[in-house]
Amino acid sequence: MANEVKLPRLGQGMESGTIVKWLKAEGDEVEKGEPLYELDTDKVTQEVEAEASGILLKITVAEGEADVGTTIAVIGEQGEDVSAIAGATVQRVAEVAQEEGSAGPAREPEPEIGREVSAAEQVAEARQIERGNGAGARIKASPLARRIARERGIELGSLRGTGPEGRVVAEDVERAAASSAPPTPTTATTTTPAPTGDVERIPLTSLRRTIARRLTEAWQAPAFQIAMSADMTRAQDLHARLADGIRPGSAETRPTITDILTKACAAALMRHRAVNVLWAEDAIELHPSANVGIAVAIEAGLVVPVIHQAERLSIAELAAARVDIVTRARDNKLRQEDLDGGTFTISNLGMFGVEQFVAVLNPPQAAILAVGAIESKVVPTDTGFEARPLMTLTLTCDHRSLDGATAADFLRTVKAFLEEPGLML
Repeated sequence: MANEVKLPRLGQGMESGTIVKWLKAEGDEVEKGEPLYELDTDKVTQEVEAEASGILLKITVAEGEADVGTTIAVIGEQGEDVSAIAGATVQRVAEVAQEEGSAGPAREPEPEIGREVSAAEQVAEARQIERGNGAGARIKASPLARRIARERGIELGSLRGTGPEGRVVAEDVERAAASSAPPTPTTATTTTPAPTGDVERIPLTSLRRTIARRLTEAWQAPAFQIAMSADMTRAQDLHARLADGIRPGSAETRPTITDILTKACAAALMRHRAVNVLWAEDAIELHPSANVGIAVAIEAGLVVPVIHQAERLSIAELAAARVDIVTRARDNKLRQEDLDGGTFTISNLGMFGVEQFVAVLNPPQAAILAVGAIESKVVPTDTGFEARPLMTLTLTCDHRSLDGATAADFLRTVKAFLEEPGLML
């Protein structure tokens, strides 16, 4: 019996995804659990495994965007007739394309003699409907943009789309929500000097669109920042002892200051659970475990993979987990579960020599910690003045979830754990 391969829902709120490429061709044998195709979502590009074994009989959506639940392929036995399934999928894709890009019914295709139109070709033809821009054309918009517009009461017709072929995308709606008036195109004045070269237009990737949308959401939250400097003398001593304890040639991961900081934050979150929360509009969700996200810069942008239940891990285990998620992030091999469930985020720019900065919230999380470089500074002591290694910690908080005193108490505990690591171990 044929098995339909449907576009999965890989995360909460996911309504569609973009098929990047198929790892198998029609006619290939497929084993259950074997990577079948690459799917690009709002957060990550990942390989999706086959849920059944057999022959890949038909690919009904070769590439491009499809809604969750759409049949994108069929797996079955050799010679099995799946034309009915493929035909139904093509019709559904055509109806969706018509709804999003055309006011009237699609023109019936002219009969062709001498060849059979494949399902993939029919899908491509159906998608062409979306590109029409005649006088009676309806608004072209992505499913996510339509959902956000509905939630925020925004008329799609008032927006100027920046997506392909003028398509309204999520960030267009977000910009309109953040502004008192719909965005309008601007024109240069006649006095503006002519450019000396061509402007390079770089299309937005799904990841960059997600970053733009989420940062717009974060900017709307009433946020505040507090900062403290921690004396890293003993934390550096602990780091040196942990590094010296690794045997030459060992497969153990060498811990970093970031791993010690992650441990300090996880322990502090368990002591101040009011910080380990998510904003849920009508409630504040208090979470039992510290799922700490580590901001990682990759070529495509910024991702925040999560170390789950960080409070239960030793510094050595945190180091191994960090190396794993950072390596897979940079190799574009993160899974959806690597990005879901975070309750707190650390963003460290100290390795770039940044002394202090303010990180933007990672909603719906209530707080994010920005970490600067460790710098030798002169401080007063009981015997005079000494040079000490200081690191500035800046905590950005969502005031809807956190009050200043609660945030300050949490940051003071993180500082205490870094200055006396034995308190957190």
